[in-house]
Amino acid sequence: MKIIAINKSASFEYFIQEKYEAGVVLEGAEVKSLRAGRASLGESFCEIRGGEIFLKNMHIAIYDKSGAFSTRDARRDRKLLLHRIEISKIAGRVNEKGFTLVPLRIYFKDALVKVEIALCKGKHTYDKKQSLKERDQKRAMDRAAKEF
Repeated sequence: MKIIAINKSASFEYFIQEKYEAGVVLEGAEVKSLRAGRASLGESFCEIRGGEIFLKNMHIAIYDKSGAFSTRDARRDRKLLLHRIEISKIAGRVNEKGFTLVPLRIYFKDALVKVEIALCKGKHTYDKKQSLKERDQKRAMDRAAKEF
């Protein structure tokens, strides 16, 4: 499994409840660009529309060797492939207050491109401060163990 891109801010901004693996509908030039590692999940999010889930605002750089075939937008909406039961379960949870659907990482599984999406609940400011505090304490403990 080769990881292409990771959404680092997702674990800081949200409490992750459930994770799902989804396929992505892509074009050939986009797959070649992903193989080169030219993708970003920084500002991306998922939207449920018409019983389907779309990944919005994910940046895949336009493949430079594709010529006239790369007329698509680099941040276009991309359809995610999930089972109908999973989509209905996710849609029910997203309609609850405070839940959202966030992409965590994009990777190759064998020859297929997969996206790991998570059902998340937003963190408050004090939760984020607590996360920073715990991270700093862990670093201090690691430094002390290394010096010992």
